[in-house]
Amino acid sequence: MNEHATLMDAGLGYGLSAQERNRVLRNTYWLLSLSMIPTVLGAWMGVALGMGQVFSGGLGIVLFLAGAFGFIYAIERTKNSAAGVPVLLGFTFFMGLMLSRLIAHTLGFKNGPELIMTAFGGTAGVFFLMASLASVIKRDLSGMGQWLFVGVIVLMVGSIINIFVGSSTGMLVMSLAAIGIFSAYMLYDLKQIIDGGETNYISATLALYLDIINVFQNLLALLGIFGGERD
Repeated sequence: MNEHATLMDAGLGYGLSAQERNRVLRNTYWLLSLSMIPTVLGAWMGVALGMGQVFSGGLGIVLFLAGAFGFIYAIERTKNSAAGVPVLLGFTFFMGLMLSRLIAHTLGFKNGPELIMTAFGGTAGVFFLMASLASVIKRDLSGMGQWLFVGVIVLMVGSIINIFVGSSTGMLVMSLAAIGIFSAYMLYDLKQIIDGGETNYISATLALYLDIINVFQNLLALLGIFGGERD
């Protein structure tokens, strides 16, 4: 191996071979696909049991933050053990329950099922676009992380404020910003896996899952605002 190739591997491969990086990426895609099953089950159960009211208002915010951060902490603690995958799947079921309020609201539209499928297809399209870009971009994108993190913090603060303000314009702006930020996060997280910056497929799956779920729910919210048809 020549000196240039060695430097490239040290700079972008983080000391991992191409085979190791491909294994992490392959396992991440497998677990990410599997994680959609409990998400759908959780959303279906939440809608069927009418749990949307439980997750609304201030109580909903508290439940979401407590559950989400609790699960994320547990996932990081167990990611190197056999318990990591079940804990992650439990989190995705919880996120499905959290989504049930938005799903139930969307199903209240005459074209609700079509809106949900459109949001799903749009999210899948964003993911495949970001995956394609991540596979062809040679530049190191690790510097994006800090800026995206700041963007998420600003977005969270703005969203919490808007819950109490109740501004339709604010909701629209927050949703558009969220789609942009988490689409960029998809690119960043995928590039980290491809370059060897993320070596644990459970952590990688968690990051991508959060990107996907945020793009989906904000896209669905926008579709409901602009395309929802009342009976």
